[in-house]
Amino acid sequence: MKVVLDIKDNKADFILDWLKQYTYVKIKPVKRPKEKLISDLKEAIEEVELIEAGKKEGKLLKDLLDEL
Repeated sequence: MKVVLDIKDNKADFILDWLKQYTYVKIKPVKRPKEKLISDLKEAIEEVELIEAGKKEGKLLKDLLDEL
């Protein structure tokens, strides 16, 4: 069973530490949309840097559009 909990920030550490003592409980924090966006942007920038350094091959825009 999966459950989503909405916990006040000042109590989150206490609740998470308490839940971690149970081996049958798995904790996976949910990324907030802003955090996801920042993560995706960092990944894209790293990929562009690899392409510019010649360590990775980029795709042509035409090829990307053809995939759609």
